[in-house]
Amino acid sequence: MRLSQYFLPIMRENPKEAEIVSHRLMLRSGMIKQSGAGIYSWLPLGLKVLKKIEQVVREEQDRAGAIELLMPTLQSADLWRESGRYDDYGQEMLRITDRHGRDMLYGPTNEEMVTEIARDFIKSYKDLPKTLYHIQWKFRDEIRPRFGIMRGREFLMKDAYSFDLDEAEGRKSYNRMFVAYLRTFERLGVKAIPMAADTGPIGGDQSHEFIILADTGESEVFCHKDLLEQSVPDNVDYSADLEAERERWTTKYAATEEMHDAARFEKEVPEERRVSARGIEVGHIFSFGTKYSEPMNCTVQGKDNKMVSLYGGSYGIGVSRLIGAIIESSHDEDGIIWPAAVTPFDIGLLNLKAGDEQTDAACLDMYQKLAAAGLDVLYDDTGERAGGKFKRMDLIGLPWQIIAGPRSLKEGKVELKNRATGARDELSIEDVLQRFIK
Repeated sequence: MRLSQYFLPIMRENPKEAEIVSHRLMLRSGMIKQSGAGIYSWLPLGLKVLKKIEQVVREEQDRAGAIELLMPTLQSADLWRESGRYDDYGQEMLRITDRHGRDMLYGPTNEEMVTEIARDFIKSYKDLPKTLYHIQWKFRDEIRPRFGIMRGREFLMKDAYSFDLDEAEGRKSYNRMFVAYLRTFERLGVKAIPMAADTGPIGGDQSHEFIILADTGESEVFCHKDLLEQSVPDNVDYSADLEAERERWTTKYAATEEMHDAARFEKEVPEERRVSARGIEVGHIFSFGTKYSEPMNCTVQGKDNKMVSLYGGSYGIGVSRLIGAIIESSHDEDGIIWPAAVTPFDIGLLNLKAGDEQTDAACLDMYQKLAAAGLDVLYDDTGERAGGKFKRMDLIGLPWQIIAGPRSLKEGKVELKNRATGARDELSIEDVLQRFIK
């Protein structure tokens, strides 16, 4: 994409309304624009990142055996009355009345709606297990939306729902999602630690939050340092029993401040291995048994021909929230530093003397060859001064910058900059092309 033809409304000054780094950098880099309190328009740069995160999440859900569908944003209040949550959920729920006087709501979550789908179509134990998911916009009417997309009212979320015959089978589904979440966050280039959590308004008897450590995190977290050094295997067999893999992540201490036991922390974790930090929640999983299936009469015929209420779980990832969390954990004073998996463009190509015939020709040739190799390149072909080009590229945080000026091009060379490390190398054009094309 030529920058001269792209829509990238950069802000040169820090916006006064932005309280945290991610909000400030997303506004400044032209990723979002506020449309209302806690509601944002996603501009082209932000939308590219959002779609990349969404795709990684989708691939890992599919790999774990979950099946994608799409449920509407508006839901009937009658479903929530069946489960008993309509009056209990609180003022975060946006309630609506249609022209016929029917009570509706803008979905904050989808346990009721997906349970109705299971009730209508899953009739026998032979149809189980099933995990259904969608990636859909949600709305929660926060009393004080703040921190940009980190605590907005409208947000994009992946929510999955498992249905099993009994608790033992439900645990297997829970473990599959547990491991899938670890793989998802690892692919996105962030370290997320699973921590025991309160079940909150979702309900149930088992829950884990996935927390990214960041200095500007919303809550304090405590964990064993070993958890920061672990990784999940790439060759996960989701048809196997994943209990051992889950235990590898849950036997060592990890808790948010709400669940923290200081005495236990000091007893179980050697002083030199204790981590006390700030953290951001990016995923939350729940096992809630028959909390929804019983009141909504969601049953199947069991192996003994008796009707059994389905055993359920739900699993959420804040897709849009992840962007803010990644920026909070990966930035410097100059701007964002995107992990390769979610960067809006793979490479930034800077033409330091646009309008010069030879420089333009060399840059266009590089741009076309990189694009032909399947790389997504943002080509800065504008007439702006070099200093402005450098600042803009650092701000938007692309992993690599190819810097081409008339002096270096006379020798057939360009400068290659690594955004994360700041390292610069002068290389031949051919070496740079081969490096990325390979």
